[in-house]
Amino acid sequence: MHILVADDHNLVRDGLKPFLFELDPDAVIHDAANFDEALAVAKSNESLGLVLLDLRMPGMNGLQGVEVMRKTRPGVPVVILSGHVEREEVLAAVRAGAGGYIPKTISGTALINALRLVLAGESYLPPSILLDSNNSERKAPASPLSTLSAREREILGYLIEGQTNKEIARRLDLQEITIKIHLRNVYRKIGAVNRAQAVRIALSSGWVLPATM
Repeated sequence: MHILVADDHNLVRDGLKPFLFELDPDAVIHDAANFDEALAVAKSNESLGLVLLDLRMPGMNGLQGVEVMRKTRPGVPVVILSGHVEREEVLAAVRAGAGGYIPKTISGTALINALRLVLAGESYLPPSILLDSNNSERKAPASPLSTLSAREREILGYLIEGQTNKEIARRLDLQEITIKIHLRNVYRKIGAVNRAQAVRIALSSGWVLPATM
């Protein structure tokens, strides 16, 4: 897979690469420090499979950059990377054609899981956008995550990180059988049949791991 990473900070681009190789060990990663460079790469590379754009890098002109990139490579998912999460901006990005809006504060593992969701044809948005109904006249449908206990959410978080039952048990100082019981409850509550589907449902419902995890 060819992946375009466009961000005006070298540290961000270099920091993303190890995680993108987890997404695809054979990935070819193209760098761009501004939108003009990103657009040049997109125009010259018909093998692009994913585009990551920093929302506030030079040349983006707000969300106009998303629209231009989508027109240039219509079949390629475009994901926004941003240090800011504002509801109207996120929703506008989706309307402009972005397949995902990822805060730069999430963990590397959560980033990869979010990108896998986008590559599967679904959208990824921050949970504050999906779950915030405080300012809405109509209540949004309840998230399947809302039924989980604090302990179940904690275990689900470690599951999303890719940890095994044994590793989770050791981390929480619990028996492995206890972790299995909690996970069965998690699966039942969110409608999952296995670990992979639980991760998928959690991410599609707006789950983001805390930055400290």
